[in-house]
Amino acid sequence: MIEIKVPTVGESISEVTLVKWLKKEGDYANRDEVLCELESEKATFELTAEQAGTLHIVAEENATLKIGDLACTIDETAAKPAGAPAAGAPAAAPAAPKAEKAAEAPKAAPQSDVKASPVANAIMSDKQVNAADVKGSGAQGRIMKQDVLEAINNAGKRGGAAAFTREDKVQKMSNLRKTISRRLVEAKNSTAMLTTFNEVDMTRIMEVRKLYKDSFKESHGVNLGFMSFFTRACSMALLEWPAVNAYIDGDSLIYHDYCDISIAVSAPKGLVVPVIRNAESLSMAGIEQKVVELAKKARDNKLTPDEMAGGTFTITNGGVFGSLMSTPIINIPQSAILGMHKIQDRPMAINGKVEIRPMMYLALSYDHRIIDGRESVGFLVRVKELLENPELMLIGKDPVKALLEL
Repeated sequence: MIEIKVPTVGESISEVTLVKWLKKEGDYANRDEVLCELESEKATFELTAEQAGTLHIVAEENATLKIGDLACTIDETAAKPAGAPAAGAPAAAPAAPKAEKAAEAPKAAPQSDVKASPVANAIMSDKQVNAADVKGSGAQGRIMKQDVLEAINNAGKRGGAAAFTREDKVQKMSNLRKTISRRLVEAKNSTAMLTTFNEVDMTRIMEVRKLYKDSFKESHGVNLGFMSFFTRACSMALLEWPAVNAYIDGDSLIYHDYCDISIAVSAPKGLVVPVIRNAESLSMAGIEQKVVELAKKARDNKLTPDEMAGGTFTITNGGVFGSLMSTPIINIPQSAILGMHKIQDRPMAINGKVEIRPMMYLALSYDHRIIDGRESVGFLVRVKELLENPELMLIGKDPVKALLEL
């Protein structure tokens, strides 16, 4: 009998939650087959069979386990059932349908199996909306953002009549949610947090994306999004304003000569912040590829603790949910976080004339113990300048001024 115990998943992690068994009691498991999902305070990971055999479950779902606790056992002496798939082999195909069944129209897939757009997924996770309660309007029933918003607005209405209940739902906080709660309170209580605001004219970035989005995707295999512009602009500004990229460690100030940018992503089980390492050295395509990779891992709960540790600065985008302005909370031990918001057409005074421009409010929350007002405002103004003139991101200054060595 082989004992399968909870492995060590990080220096600071002492317990995990057993989220879900993927195999049932008495099932036969092949070697390296996934048995269950475990969730730590930082990430979700899988427990696999060390040898092939019959599974005997010890720990129940939603149980809190210490590192080294017994999760299950595998009886490696058990005979393999007839018809069980070999390791790595797909399950046997179902028998061919009868002739009269073949003529029937295919049944629609259950709503809960229908895919949703990333924004729709994020909203459903944040608002605790069941996908089965949302009618998708996209291609092949894909759930879109507007579908979720309509479902939320029409919640409680059945057949045109309001349905009122007084039921309470009690749900145990996950380790991830408890960690998020603890860190947010700690950030508010242990830092001298202040927020400064500015706004950026997104006209040039939107023109660049419109002009080059097709050729960019053809060349690099990823879409040209907003995040690459913001990540690159922040990386350049952080190198010019090093205090914004630093943090306090006891009585010392730790400055970084690199930019590890944390990107806040709404995952099914809460907000996570995977890190783009050395963002200052990545190309626009490199940033976009990394964003896609990390966002997919976040949605699939596949992020590792290492992928979420060690960021020096955070970018969060509340605009995808429609936020016009907010004050983001610092991701400690970092000293600053940039909040992006919704792009909205607004009348602006341009050279003495009123023009409609796509504007976005930016918010920089920072720890006033290490970052002064001059540095916070200077950093945000530099980010604004780079975003409104994306060609400056190539060499860091106006090409004509570079030519004249000014």
